[in-house]
This record gives sequence, C-alpha cells and structure tokens, in this order.
Amino acid sequence: MKVLVTGGAGYIGSTICSALSDGGHTPVVLDSLVTGRDDFVKDKIFYQGDIGDTHMLKRIAAEHGDIEFIIHCAERAAVDQSVASPYDYYVANVVKSIEMFKTIYELGIKKVIYCSSASLYEDVPGYMVTEASPVNPRSPYARTKYIMEMILRDFCSAYGMRCIALRYFNPIGADPQLRSGIQPKNPFSIVKNLLRIINGEERAFVIHGNDWGTRDGTCIRDYVHVWDLALAHVKAVDNFERAFAQAVTRDKGFITINIGSGVGTTVREFLFAFENATQEKVNAVVGERRPGDVAGAYANISRARALLEWESRMRLEEAIIDALRWEEKSGREG
Repeated sequence: MKVLVTGGAGYIGSTICSALSDGGHTPVVLDSLVTGRDDFVKDKIFYQGDIGDTHMLKRIAAEHGDIEFIIHCAERAAVDQSVASPYDYYVANVVKSIEMFKTIYELGIKKVIYCSSASLYEDVPGYMVTEASPVNPRSPYARTKYIMEMILRDFCSAYGMRCIALRYFNPIGADPQLRSGIQPKNPFSIVKNLLRIINGEERAFVIHGNDWGTRDGTCIRDYVHVWDLALAHVKAVDNFERAFAQAVTRDKGFITINIGSGVGTTVREFLFAFENATQEKVNAVVGERRPGDVAGAYANISRARALLEWESRMRLEEAIIDALRWEEKSGREG
C-alpha cells in the first residue's frame, strides 16, 4: 500500500517511513528539506516541496494514483520558538495544513493519520491523561495542534474523510538500525543537551524549575522510543478499519489516540537513567521555567492497545542507548 508521508525526511517522519517499508508498505515522501535531510530519503520515492504547494500535491497524486493514506508529520515543533514567533507557527502548522487537506480530499485521499501532540492536555491530578482528559493548550505550538484537530473533525464530518489523530508524547532514540536519527544541530534533544555537558561543551544541564508539584518537583514527561512511535503509525494503517469499527466516539470519522510509553519520567529520573547508560556524572543546576512550559503528563495507552493493537515495547534505557549510538555514528560521518 502506498502512503503519502509529509515531513518524511525529518527525524520522526523518516523513522515512520522506514517502519512502513519494513511493514510492506511504500512511503511516498513530501518534504521541503528546510529541516529534513535528503540522505534520510535516498532510497524512498521523494518529492522536494512544500505542503502548501497545490501543484506539487496534484503531481504526486497523478504519478501515484494508488496512494490510500496520508500521514501528516510536516510541522514546526519547538514550544519556545512558537512563543517567540507565533505567526510562523500558525502559517506552517495551520494555514498550510488546511490547504493541503482540502487538496488531498479533492484528489480522493480520504484516510488521514495526523501527528498531533500531548502538549494540548491540561494538567491533571496524578499527571496520567486519557484521550478524554481536559485540554488546555498553553503555547502557540500546542494551539496549532488543537486547532488542526478541530478542523479535521469538521472535515471528517462534512467531507466523508476519516482521521486518526495520534497524540505524541516525547519521542527519543533513533531507528535501531541507525538509518536515521535526530538531526545533528537540533537544539531540542535532551540527550544532545546532556552529551554537551559530559563532553565539556557546556558547564551544566539546566533543570527548568523544581517547583512543579511532581514527585520530585521537576517536570514529568512520557518518553517513548521513536521506533515504537513509528510502529504505531504502521499499526494505524494496518488497523484503520478495525479502529473505526470498534471506536466509541461522538465525532464522526475522527479518533484521537495517545501514543506514549505509558510511564511518567521526571527530569531528575531521566538524568539518573542517562547517567546509568553512559556511566558519566552530569552536572545539573536548577534554572527558571521556560515560556510555554507545563508540568507535563504521561499517557494512558489503553485506547492504543484496544484499537490499534499497539503498545510501547522498548524501555527508556534502550531509547537513550540508541540515541547515543546514533550520535556516535553521526560524529563518525560528519
């Protein structure tokens, strides 16, 4: 089966493409390469272009009329950048996405897997969230994801499209076969930030706040191995009809599903796991909270198990080790 993957030359998108290929599907990649890497798609069907380019989308559909799904990964995704530059985020993540979905609907592609975010959830007691938990997107980035979910609900209701919105938690690690990983200059990788400390490139790792109300005062996150995350998309493709047959939802043609490890990890706990994996001590200091930050959450993944037959299989330590292996490979090659 052919699947159009937007942003398929990026960290997450390229890993999804590898998982699709391993699962017997054919990814067709559309990526602008603004942040993606062409070496991540060297063995894929690849089109360099913008998701807002209607002519490019029509060309792809004309040349691959058997595309059944679109997996929409292309986005801007840094919370603090979105606070500083909200216009760029609303254009990239909302305006262009609306036009893209309108075009692909007109081209007959009506099965959508949308890459959403757990950042739209409200803080809840205990920090574990289900898909029915209250939402309160507190950054422009998070609001773009929530807005697109609402738009896709309306598109599905009005136009006969169907969409599974996968609400990502925090992907880390790399493709275990090291076909792709996080970009060398990506400043938002916690593993990269910690490596800079033990390599002597920076003095200390900054913990942004220690008064969050969690069990040790530091933010809590759900870290999911990027390969497990990628496999969730394959399961969503393979079990698409099953999911809609079994889902109980008031939204016609639209389902939200949490994709995380199901385990909450605080910043201090992550530091401990990293130190165990590297056998290195990290110098850490407490700093101020960052704009747009939230205490955090971790996923209840019962719906993913029930509808997609998916759950996270790889432990946090495995994700850290794969991230370190990718860093070592990238250093040798770059």
